[in-house]
Amino acid sequence: MKESIAGVQIPDSALAREATELVRETASPLLFDHSRRVFLWGSLRGREQGLRFDPELLYVGAMFHDLGLTERFRRADQRFEIDGADEARRFLQAHGIGGEPADRVWTAIALHTTPEIPLHMAPEVALVTRGVELDVLGIGYHAVSDEQRDAVVAAHPRPDFKNRILAAFTEGIEDRPETTFGNVKADVLAYYVPGFVRGDFVEVIKNSDWPE
Repeated sequence: MKESIAGVQIPDSALAREATELVRETASPLLFDHSRRVFLWGSLRGREQGLRFDPELLYVGAMFHDLGLTERFRRADQRFEIDGADEARRFLQAHGIGGEPADRVWTAIALHTTPEIPLHMAPEVALVTRGVELDVLGIGYHAVSDEQRDAVVAAHPRPDFKNRILAAFTEGIEDRPETTFGNVKADVLAYYVPGFVRGDFVEVIKNSDWPE
């Protein structure tokens, strides 16, 4: 039986079911519930804005967007967003979805912590960011109704979510602090990791190998 939450139907294809199980097995319940909420919020925001989007691609983007924070998929040499984006593209290609659709999902995940720019791109790219911003930052909180919000949180609860998601961010990126240069995750390490010194764009320019 197909699942519907807050009037949003969860994709029920073989690909979507496999994506669900992969994230359920790999990520913590915290990240699993967060990722499902991102899909639901993104879908609701897309409906509110009258956007036409591919629910299956949005679902994979939402479900894979934080895989780079998990022990299985995180690397030490690149941003965690790219870890998840790379895995999503591999996953889609293994299921016969390549080219522009796979690149669209890659972009949605890779840019989901980059403010504003994704909102001017393809609907699936914009709506992964919309979903993340609503769930983590509360941006667009009142763009969904109380009834919709209650239904989503009843299906995927968020106990002590603010503190727990910040802990998950810290754990997932503290061994690669250089990858937070120029993005919002530097704020997380500055707050939670003693001795962390954020990169400074001006200092990078002034100390480069160029003589002037």
